[in-house]
Amino acid sequence: MSGQSITDRITAAQHSVTGSAVSKTVCKATTHEIMGPKKKHLDYLIHCTNEMNVNIPQLADSLFERTTNTSWVVVFKSLITTHHLMVYGNERFVQYLASRNTLFNLSNFLDKSGLQGYDMSTFIRRYSRYLNEKAVSYRQVAFDFTKVKRGVDGVMRTMNTEKLLKTIPIIQNQMDALLDFNVNANELTNGVINAAFMLLFKDSIRLFAAYNEGIINLLEKYFDMKKTQCKEGLDIYKKFLTRMTRISEFLKVAEQVGIDRGDIPDLSQAPSSLLEALEQHLASLEGKKVKDSTAASRASTLSNAVSSLASTGMSFTKVDEREKQAALEEEQARLKALKEQRLKELSKRPSFATTDTSPISTTGGTINTAPAIDLFSTPSCSNGAVKMESDLFDLQSTFQPAVQSASSGLPVATAWADPFTSAEAGDDSMPNLNPFLSKLVVDASHLPVVSSDGVSFSTRTSAHEMFGGYSSPQPPPQPPAGLQVDFESVFGAKATGSNSLNAEG
Repeated sequence: MSGQSITDRITAAQHSVTGSAVSKTVCKATTHEIMGPKKKHLDYLIHCTNEMNVNIPQLADSLFERTTNTSWVVVFKSLITTHHLMVYGNERFVQYLASRNTLFNLSNFLDKSGLQGYDMSTFIRRYSRYLNEKAVSYRQVAFDFTKVKRGVDGVMRTMNTEKLLKTIPIIQNQMDALLDFNVNANELTNGVINAAFMLLFKDSIRLFAAYNEGIINLLEKYFDMKKTQCKEGLDIYKKFLTRMTRISEFLKVAEQVGIDRGDIPDLSQAPSSLLEALEQHLASLEGKKVKDSTAASRASTLSNAVSSLASTGMSFTKVDEREKQAALEEEQARLKALKEQRLKELSKRPSFATTDTSPISTTGGTINTAPAIDLFSTPSCSNGAVKMESDLFDLQSTFQPAVQSASSGLPVATAWADPFTSAEAGDDSMPNLNPFLSKLVVDASHLPVVSSDGVSFSTRTSAHEMFGGYSSPQPPPQPPAGLQVDFESVFGAKATGSNSLNAEG
């Protein structure tokens, strides 16, 4: 079957309805298409493992659910996706897998739909066993051997003897599960199994590098161990020689399928004389007769063996570093392409025209320096008539505080002057600053103006007196010598005032 099936589309649509983007992406990565999971889907899932608000158990369960499918393509791609997240995702994904009692139960999986299904089912069973062992190894040692720090001060090189003898067998079990994949170049016939093989190839390099460093540490400590420890160490070293032969065969398959020779490390076998020296040392501890060997010859043999294994370790490390550098360069190239695409999109985006009153204009990429709208000033028209939309201001249009005579010598208030903290103005010197303390006067020049539509208003309002004393475009009228208020015109009742406000009753 090639291409996405109807089932794939329906399943993805169901997750779109439920709003589960993670489950939808898992379905997209594990379709019936006979090809490896698409990179964009894998990248999204990796990003999800790094997001704290993403439910890791839900992500893992979605992958486990896909392995219950009857199609070998869907199951194989589910395993590949899981393996990819274990290698490149956040460590909490591996931690969750290691905390589960059971992972993939595919030891009896068999797709009977065709001859290819029979062949691929074999590799699915082997592959699932390796992923299970990878999770179990993490549970036992609390770190991933493929990501552990290497070198002279690495984890495996600085481990004490007792812990080392317990840890190396765990690496051996994981290495055995990987090598049991046991695929030939002729069997790598489609994109799905090829994707799995590439992940296994990268794991084998990192895993064997850690394995190799553990053996170097073991050999350096061997001649100082107790008898029981030497017996365990000798058995571990013999198994290591067997696995070195098997890993070399695995790397030959990688070379046959087109992996660059520079990406395949060189294996340097330790001299056979080392094994003989180890066996003689154990025999001497057990009280058996052995031929005498000087400490100098034993040290020379050990030094040569450690040098050979260190050379192998350096070769594996260089390949690993080269792979990391290539991945980094690929990521940088991808980010550069995204940046260029974004710049093209911005350059093609149409500009938006703004109104004349807008302080900012995007036309031509320039900024309009036109003054901003003043919310507190009184707008003016060419005919001197302005429409006020607020009835509140219309009600106050009759009241016009008098402006202090210019002869007082007081400065005119600026646009942002504080009417309540002016040191030069007293309660009576600038009555226009506080509308609640102002002495009212009705001036003929400030009578309400009636516009053509019958709405009356004044060219000055109490609001603009309150907020900083804005001055009208026209010069303010001079107040009369005595303040006279015609209350009859204001309140409809007769009252008199002379130099002060006197209200009856």
